[in-house]
Amino acid sequence: MKVLVCEAPGELSYAEKDLPVLKKGEALIQIKRIGICGTDLHAYEGTQPYFTYPRILGHELSGEIVDANGADGLQKGDNVTIIPYFNCDKCIACRGEKPNCCVSMQVCGVHIDGGMVEYLKVPHNALIGDKDLSLNQLALIEPLAIGAHGIRRANVQQGEYVLVIGAGPIGLGVMEFARIAGGEVIALDINQSRLDFCKEPLNVTHTVNALEADVVAELNRITNSDMPTVVIDCTGSLKAINNGFNYLAHGGRYVLVGLQKGEICFSHPEFHKREATLMSSRNATRADFEHVINALKKGLIDPINYITHRVAFDHVKTEFKNWLDPANGVIKAMVEIA
Repeated sequence: MKVLVCEAPGELSYAEKDLPVLKKGEALIQIKRIGICGTDLHAYEGTQPYFTYPRILGHELSGEIVDANGADGLQKGDNVTIIPYFNCDKCIACRGEKPNCCVSMQVCGVHIDGGMVEYLKVPHNALIGDKDLSLNQLALIEPLAIGAHGIRRANVQQGEYVLVIGAGPIGLGVMEFARIAGGEVIALDINQSRLDFCKEPLNVTHTVNALEADVVAELNRITNSDMPTVVIDCTGSLKAINNGFNYLAHGGRYVLVGLQKGEICFSHPEFHKREATLMSSRNATRADFEHVINALKKGLIDPINYITHRVAFDHVKTEFKNWLDPANGVIKAMVEIA
């Protein structure tokens, strides 16, 4: 089978590998769709934590079961996506029903080779199928689940202001689920075209361009001087993360969905006097995936709007670097395999 390998930062190459051999408890999927995530882009740039080279990227996946190998409720020919976080089931996090932050976490396409392949084997417990969803919808469940999990961590309440920093695909998902939870969403970015996308079709009422506005003054205006009670970073930018501390209301919660390699720096007195809460949000759980599926089936979100670029698997190597250029207007690139 053909695979695409990230050999080193900025270097992709196609290769041939043997078809996977299944073990007990594993199923074989013929990959049909691969969503390109910020994780993939950062890995290509060389800025992704938890990453070693060479690596086959790809974890936003959908495809058709070739061999269910005894998986409950699924059979050959079913379309599925996967929960791409393979956990140990034994550590303190797994025992505490937090498999998304397993001590021995193996994320498909990060710690282990991922889905930029023609065929992929995965554990039965990673499979999620739904006959009512398309291949494109199935491939978009994972990034939406990241957003759903971040909102669950933030415990967003009806009517409170939720500032989402970063209007990329993950940020858009966070905004969608903040809205579904009843939050009043504020989008902050430096890319006006992405902020325009937040307004239409996402119907985000409040947008702020950090390059053109005094952000603190604008947030004061929007929130009637209260400031947002929830701030969620989805950028993975150290500067943006550090700035986010300045936007918190007293008693607020700051959730880091974005990830970067450096050290966070903030004023302890300013943070302390707010009695603020700082938390990270890593991956997602099956409950988050199910929440996304329910939202899709109820028509509460339409993530197909996110797909701005489509490319055949054979052309990914030449197109990949173009997705890093903001001028190309990429929100979500979707790779299609026959």
